[in-house]
Amino acid sequence: MSYNQQPTINNWRKALYTIIFESDTPRGRAFDVALLWLIVLSVLSVIIESIPSIEEYQIVLHTIEWTFTAIFTIEYILRVSCVRDKWQYATSFLGIIDLLAILPTYLSLFAVGTQYLLVIRVFRLLRVFRILKLGRYIGEAQLLTRALRASRFKITVFLSTVLTLVVIIGTLMYMIEGEENGFSSILVGMYWAIVTLTTVGFGDITPQTGAGRVLAALVMVLGYGIIAVPTGIVTVELAQQAKQNIRQTVCPGCGIKEHDADAVFCKLCGKNLDQ
Repeated sequence: MSYNQQPTINNWRKALYTIIFESDTPRGRAFDVALLWLIVLSVLSVIIESIPSIEEYQIVLHTIEWTFTAIFTIEYILRVSCVRDKWQYATSFLGIIDLLAILPTYLSLFAVGTQYLLVIRVFRLLRVFRILKLGRYIGEAQLLTRALRASRFKITVFLSTVLTLVVIIGTLMYMIEGEENGFSSILVGMYWAIVTLTTVGFGDITPQTGAGRVLAALVMVLGYGIIAVPTGIVTVELAQQAKQNIRQTVCPGCGIKEHDADAVFCKLCGKNLDQ
């Protein structure tokens, strides 16, 4: 390859990168919008394929599915070929989702039914936030992520306590009711405890003795209190994260404070906050 061919290759990759990864240009925006429609149509085709009453159209649906997979495979190859750091893209969140969006179809050649995992393509719709310039929603998502990360230790302790209660309650219910009333093992009792604590109440297994019903009533009441705990933990962390995102700067124009952390101008009068 001669040296005068290298700029042509670089220009080709740069143009391809602009179309695929940048949504600020008309071509890039058109590419992303078309990609979103393809994702929606491919997910719908997978959902329709699972309907038993349209088995006579399975061949057509399989053809559509493989067509979408071929398109997304070509797109993934183009994405990898035009980025500078290929490994960084391949191991990124969206890069992994792009790969997982095409693997189930190929896996269906070896394991029947794995093609239904193609619904993971719906995660690719997250690009709509970048395409439609919904930066505020991304910021709110990051705020929620930070709050969940900050409360992970408290939630871990809470879940450990709940699991301990499930084991104890399941064992007690097994001892009280026994196999004759459907509680054939401690695992079955634990299953009943989880269903009851979460206030789901399937009703497939119910206590028959008086003592079992008393224990069930206590577990039901306890369940309402347990549901409120993780909600309170996350709410407190959300409030703390929201406070950190507020800039305590008094506006020199109107005198108000509590602006956004990255604010440069006052949200009320438009005065420069740095003056």
